[in-house]
Amino acid sequence: MPILEMHLLEGRSVELKRKAVAAITAALVETLKVPPETVRILITEHNDENFSVGGQTIGQRKQGSQGAGD
Repeated sequence: MPILEMHLLEGRSVELKRKAVAAITAALVETLKVPPETVRILITEHNDENFSVGGQTIGQRKQGSQGAGD
């Protein structure tokens, strides 16, 4: 039974998440030859201050890009 964890920043619609899990499930069914009902996908959403890249939170990076054109 495949179990996948997917971490996303908050803000995507329910529709987009449903499309993503359907596509991922289809890919696993095809490549791993497993029944779709055995696929488990866990989505964890993070806000801008609980996700960082290069030593800065996403919130900090967004603030920095807002001032770039000033």
